[in-house]
Amino acid sequence: PVVIYTKIIFLISKNWAEDGSFFYTFYAMTGLTNAVFLVIYGFTGASKVMAYCSRSTEEIVGLFISIAFVVDSVKYILKEFDYYYYSCLSVNGTMDIMKRASDIAAATDCDQTRPVLSLLLLLVTVYVGVVIFNFKYSPYLTADKRVVVADYALVVAVAVGTFLGSYVFRHIDVGKFYVNEERAMFKVITFESPPTGAVVAAIGLGFIMSILFFMEGNISASVVNSPCNKLKKGPAYHHDMVVTGLINAIMSVFGLPFVHGSLPHSPLHVRALAEIEEYIDNGNLTEKIVYVRETRLTTLISHIMIGASVLLIPYPLNMIPIPVLYGLFVFLAVTSLGDFQLWERLVLIFTEQTLYPLSIMFGRSHRRSFTVSPSYRYCSSSGFVLFPSEVLLI
Repeated sequence: PVVIYTKIIFLISKNWAEDGSFFYTFYAMTGLTNAVFLVIYGFTGASKVMAYCSRSTEEIVGLFISIAFVVDSVKYILKEFDYYYYSCLSVNGTMDIMKRASDIAAATDCDQTRPVLSLLLLLVTVYVGVVIFNFKYSPYLTADKRVVVADYALVVAVAVGTFLGSYVFRHIDVGKFYVNEERAMFKVITFESPPTGAVVAAIGLGFIMSILFFMEGNISASVVNSPCNKLKKGPAYHHDMVVTGLINAIMSVFGLPFVHGSLPHSPLHVRALAEIEEYIDNGNLTEKIVYVRETRLTTLISHIMIGASVLLIPYPLNMIPIPVLYGLFVFLAVTSLGDFQLWERLVLIFTEQTLYPLSIMFGRSHRRSFTVSPSYRYCSSSGFVLFPSEVLLI
């Protein structure tokens, strides 16, 4: 959602400068306005309204973000096929497949191998990542070693996709990670008498973005602090809003990407730190979190490494093909679906009723019933139905 929002900011900024030179100024104004609203939300305790947010609302937002990842990747592949594949089959609006490939290439920007390879790299990245991620369910090695291998699924998947795209098929240009080396990395944005209309538009966009950050940040924190995770340290919703606002104010001044609580990364992080116990319940393999290693070191080290990644710009980050990045998005979406109980219920619509699992989420009196057990109520912040009102509104 933030990437899409940034694109909207860029398109609106072209109303004052067609060449896009006003983008950074408009981006900074929007970000500062967003930061001010977030700080206000924190000091006024606005996060208290999230007490009225049900489990269904939280999961719908998380599921929406996962679907957005997949939809964005599909749109990218369709665009590649439309521009580079079908343009080779049609010249001047007529089908001319008998024409020599060299003549068609001269008339259009066609390259039929590019979209096919892009689709291949995306699928390979997702497949390798999912296979390694599910290695923890295999009978090989010990339980601890299987978890360690599964934790590096994302890294291995990107490495395999990059190797195929940048070495094996290096003669085919599928687009690479672009870095604007002309602009300084930590250049302070200048505000030189921005138009009044731009200021008003920035305030409006900043307010809408603050609502997005407020909802996503609080929902991420709520999912992380779910009773099922058995966390010992208490939450700090208002403190998070203030800190997020202050960080985004600094990022806006330098024209850097915004920071916010995100799904599905936050729940995946908790799961990576959790000690999970597997047991058989009525013939079904069930997982239960025993405890979570609550430490600040993992987030501190990971963000230090994220900051150190600027040393990899432009090389070797510019070796990563664009389809591999979209495959990464799909991988995050697919691997996060298992955490959504709403998704499990949607899958049951297409499952034969005699094959319904007798798990803790269903009553044992009749397989066709959807009676919620007390243990499930404990893990939920409120009741959960198969089709909540939010789904009907969507």
